[in-house]
This record gives sequence, C-alpha cells and structure tokens, in this order.
Amino acid sequence: MTDAARHTGGDCADEVGAARVAPPVGVVGAGVMGVGVTQCLVAAGYTVVTVDTDPAALATAPRRLLDGLRLHRLLHPGTGDASPSDSPSSRVCWSDQLRDLADASFVVECTRENTSAKERVFRELDALCTPRTVLASCTSAIPIGRLAAVTDRADRVLGLHFMNPAPLKETVEVIIAPTTSEDTLDRALSLLGSLGKRGIVVSDAPGFVSNRILMLTINEAATVVEAGTADAARVDDIFQSCFGHRMGPLATADLIGLDTVLDSLDVLRQHTGDERFQPCPLLARLVGKGRTGRKSGAGFHEYRAPTTRRSPA
Repeated sequence: MTDAARHTGGDCADEVGAARVAPPVGVVGAGVMGVGVTQCLVAAGYTVVTVDTDPAALATAPRRLLDGLRLHRLLHPGTGDASPSDSPSSRVCWSDQLRDLADASFVVECTRENTSAKERVFRELDALCTPRTVLASCTSAIPIGRLAAVTDRADRVLGLHFMNPAPLKETVEVIIAPTTSEDTLDRALSLLGSLGKRGIVVSDAPGFVSNRILMLTINEAATVVEAGTADAARVDDIFQSCFGHRMGPLATADLIGLDTVLDSLDVLRQHTGDERFQPCPLLARLVGKGRTGRKSGAGFHEYRAPTTRRSPA
C-alpha cells in the first residue's frame, strides 16, 4: 500500500476489522463523487473503505473530505463531532487495493464514466466480495444491466446515481435492471434513507432519466453558443429567468465537469446509436484546453479558483 493510502495508519483490513461493529461500506474512486459519497456515509456513522489506484487522488482525498465536512458544519451549525477522535474523517480508510473491500457489505463504484473500465472494476469486485455484497454504480449513463452481466451476482447490482455535490443533494436516482432483486433494492433504499436521502426508482436504460435528458440539453446549449446565437451567460439566464431553473444548463455542465459531460455523451452515443449525442465541437475544444469547469477554474464560465480534480459523475 502506498504512503498516500495510509492516511488512517496501518492496513485497511486490520483497521476496519478492529474499529467496526458492522461490515464497512466500500467506495471505489476518490474523485469528486467518490469523496462526496464517502462524506455522506461517514457523516451518517458508517465505517468506510475508499479505494483509488491513482496516487494523486489518494494524496488529496483526505483533505478534500475534511474541507467538505467543515463546509457542512458551516452550513449546518451544531452538527459537528465532539472530539477529533470521533470525527467522521476518522472512520475512513483510504486504500489503493480493491482487496480491502473484501468484507464490505455494500460497495458504491464512482470511477470514470468509461464502460470497459467500470466492467473491469465490477469483475474484480465480484471475485473479491462476499456473495451477499451489493454492488452499486454511480454511473451517469452506462446501462446497469451491462455492468451486472459481467458478474455472477446480477441480482445484487443496481445504480445509485448521486448528483454533484453529493452531500448537498437530498435525492438519488436509483436504477434497477431487470435482474435486480427486491432485496437489493430494499437494501439500497434503506442505505439512502440512513443518509437522509430519498431514492427515485427508475428502470434501466442508457442515461436513465436524468442524463438521457440533461446531456442533450447541455449539448444543444453548447451548440447555441458555438453558433453565436447567445453567449453562455445569456443561455443560462434564459433558463433561470424565463423557466425558473435554479441553474442554467451550461453552469450545470461546469459543476458536473465538462470532461465528465463529454464522457457521458460518448457513452450515450455508444449505447443508443443516436447521433444527437455526438458532442458539440465547442465542448470538446474546451475540454482539450483543460477548461473542465469549476474544478479547473474555467469552463463555459470563469471561476475564481479550481475547486477539485476530475469528476466521474
């Protein structure tokens, strides 16, 4: 295990085994969504093992988690822990080894939006975890049935599409494949309930409900900007002022991460064959220039400073 993975000291299996009274919850991915989901879990009292093979992600993840917890305390005074030893961050073990999830009761995968990469993770988790472990994906577009098919536990696979920022969103899109069992759905909804979140259950399809609609909207909004019909500020103002949306589509894209939007459009085009999901050239150019949204300090809009790294939403 790398030094970056030893933020709580020692081996994850030993730490978790000594500290828990129930099996830990696992998170795969220490990017924006992985850390956000980790924060939701530890704030609710769970012991969590979060795994990422990227040393840079592991090196910054503990600080990003602490920043998120501090922000939550500022927004919700009186919810902090009494002592550092009882703090939510002390209930996380950071690791670069998937084998540290062998005892997890429930695993939420939050890796990059890439079909083959997610399939590889699901195959490995299926071989490592106990037969009863539920495997959930935070994918924003890949059909859950596709991921379930690479495992021998298709009945224990479903989608939990947390939105960014996960700690501030009260609702999660829950995706069930035809093979997902009632017990698995019940366990997932129970977990969400313990986090203070509500699940909206939808059937499996590329992009589900949220991103099947949202990604087309973002792509068309980018096309409007590229055509010179209006700049990004005016496009978003139309949606906020005329339609009453809290955030316009291009500001939403910046929050998600334009690289993640680009990945999601590619996945949707791949799985639907629908050319409407062909990414707008402007979107691809912005990502190519490193303007990936809030996390880089600039996207369709300019921001004061980068907030975090690549987001697999």
